[in-house]
Amino acid sequence: MAACDTFRSGAVEQPHTHARRLQIPIFEKGYEKDPDIVAKEAVQETSRNGSDVVLVDTAGRMQDNEPLMRALSKLIYVNCPDLVLFIGEAIVWNDDKLADLSPSPSSRLIDGILLTKFDTIDDNIMGHGSGPGPMWFQ
Repeated sequence: MAACDTFRSGAVEQPHTHARRLQIPIFEKGYEKDPDIVAKEAVQETSRNGSDVVLVDTAGRMQDNEPLMRALSKLIYVNCPDLVLFIGEAIVWNDDKLADLSPSPSSRLIDGILLTKFDTIDDNIMGHGSGPGPMWFQ
């Protein structure tokens, strides 16, 4: 697991807790580092250790926050991952924003969406599947 949210307070410590509970190694370089480079070094370290899977934990982002989504796009471009999952909250009225994750014809952004915290208000239920890839519900 690579701790690539290098800006938010507590973001490096949080993956340590998960990695310890899952009994998997954690790769981190601390705060105020370039997440693209941290992810790239984590992949290189993982390859040297004979593993073939790296879970990269990045900064949380709202899909309608253009600067953060550009940063995610750069991380994907620099590292060429096999699978990119967007993990988002399944709150009512959020489904319109999931459509914004559709990549342009010339770029790849995400491969699928994992929705958490399933939400309902009155007769409205989020999760009808308007995103760019398969959707998983937790």
